Amino acid sequence: MGNDMTRIKSFTTSLEIFKTQGELDRLDEIINEFIAANSARVISVSDTTTTDGGSTIGLIRALTYEDSA
Repeated sequence: MGNDMTRIKSFTTSLEIFKTQGELDRLDEIINEFIAANSARVISVSDTTTTDGGSTIGLIRALTYEDSA
């Protein structure tokens, strides 16, 4: 382990009616690209929503990972 650091990276996306599945698929692609590009060892992933007037309008995904840099 030696120089490993635990880091957190946040990713966000807006959610539009009838487009949610595509937006979530794109968010997954972005996160998977980040993991591959950084050789990140994932510790956890968590999601929370953003709301406006009781309606879900966005998603925040937090990725906790080990960085050996």
